[in-house]
Amino acid sequence: MSPGPRQRLPRAVVLRPADRRLPPRPRAGHKGTFGTVLVVAGSHGMLGAAVLAATAALRGGAGLVQVCVPRALQPFAAVAQPCATTIARTPPALRAAVAAAQAIVVGPGLGATAATRALVRAVLRTSRAPVVLDADALNVLAPLRRPLVAAAPVVLTPHPGEAARLLATTSAAVQADRRATLQALVARSGAVVVLKGEGTLVGAAASWYRNRTGNPGLATGGSGDVLAGLLGALLAQGLPPFRAACLAVFAHGKAADRLRRRTGEAGLIASDLPLAIAEVLR
Repeated sequence: MSPGPRQRLPRAVVLRPADRRLPPRPRAGHKGTFGTVLVVAGSHGMLGAAVLAATAALRGGAGLVQVCVPRALQPFAAVAQPCATTIARTPPALRAAVAAAQAIVVGPGLGATAATRALVRAVLRTSRAPVVLDADALNVLAPLRRPLVAAAPVVLTPHPGEAARLLATTSAAVQADRRATLQALVARSGAVVVLKGEGTLVGAAASWYRNRTGNPGLATGGSGDVLAGLLGALLAQGLPPFRAACLAVFAHGKAADRLRRRTGEAGLIASDLPLAIAEVLR
């Protein structure tokens, strides 16, 4: 996965202070001004992933959040996050929601099944809004052999294990050269890529960014779901995919750094993060 000796490396990006927060909201803005995020996530036993992603999208500034879950889980999702609306995961409802969204998050807690693979491909084929692929939405695409077929920009958010599956290699190889892994994923997918881990990397065709916020408190179940939902919110508000990904990983890590002072690293849980993210972005 190492770049060849003549390959031109992308430009490294440094976030300026103005890049680390959301722009001021217009006084005449309304919920439609700030975009709708569709979260396609959750399954029996993993509804929490959908709730965490939806909560992060709300705290990240999205005007509206819709959660698409199996019909039997709708009442529980509505109680767990009453600020979001829910829709049943049926083909007609999903098609309508995809058409109406300004950003779509697919994957947290879906399960790596044939149904998930078909769902991911359908969303990529039909969405005109940016799509975030996380967790099982990545696993069902592995191994990646060619650029994704998508009608809109795509952001991938793999951790090292998922990155290894996408590239048909090992986690050890990923961690041995994370920069080369990032470049390989960008080239293979044609997407913006967030390679999670210590010093999370964000890559696009012409730029890359190394994040310096965050701590081991993020090594807890659900923190990736929060990052995916936050990224969806930033995309829905009109940030370009690479900039949205950089800000998302910065704010996610900065929120964890704030929480470390309150709870310590060992006691930090994913549901602590969304409100702290809102504080970082203010």
